[in-house]
Amino acid sequence: MSATPTVSVTVDDLSGLAGATFGPSSWREVTQDEVDLFAKVTGDHNPIHLDAEFAAATPFGTRIAHGLLTLSLVVPLMNEVFEVTGAGMGINYGLNKVRFPAPVPVGSRIRVTGEVASVTEVAGNGWQLEVPVTFEVEGSAKPACVAELVLRYYR
Repeated sequence: MSATPTVSVTVDDLSGLAGATFGPSSWREVTQDEVDLFAKVTGDHNPIHLDAEFAAATPFGTRIAHGLLTLSLVVPLMNEVFEVTGAGMGINYGLNKVRFPAPVPVGSRIRVTGEVASVTEVAGNGWQLEVPVTFEVEGSAKPACVAELVLRYYR
């Protein structure tokens, strides 16, 4: 079930968006099939992600998702709760900071919340947004990921 966007603006209204918060998104399960596919695509075959017996003997006690897999799920999760319409193009310009304070056990559910920290005009008729996001793991006291996205939208 998708959440209704909690931030929905046109590209022409981005200049006034600083301070806006969004989320939480709906909960999304992270499956072993997704972890296996991510390992295959990236070549990251660390047994903490893939080998149940190995992972059971670690401090986590189970297989966990790759941190970068968790981070990449920002796209579908944010699509539920953050929307910019009327843009000719929107891009992921980069990240200012990323941390993975807690693991995402395979089979657990995550969701995202965030805020627009700043909005600046950029050459080429566009806007740059710095957007800190937090990934929660259902039932965990610590976030799985905190990241500051840098997004650009052009008219």
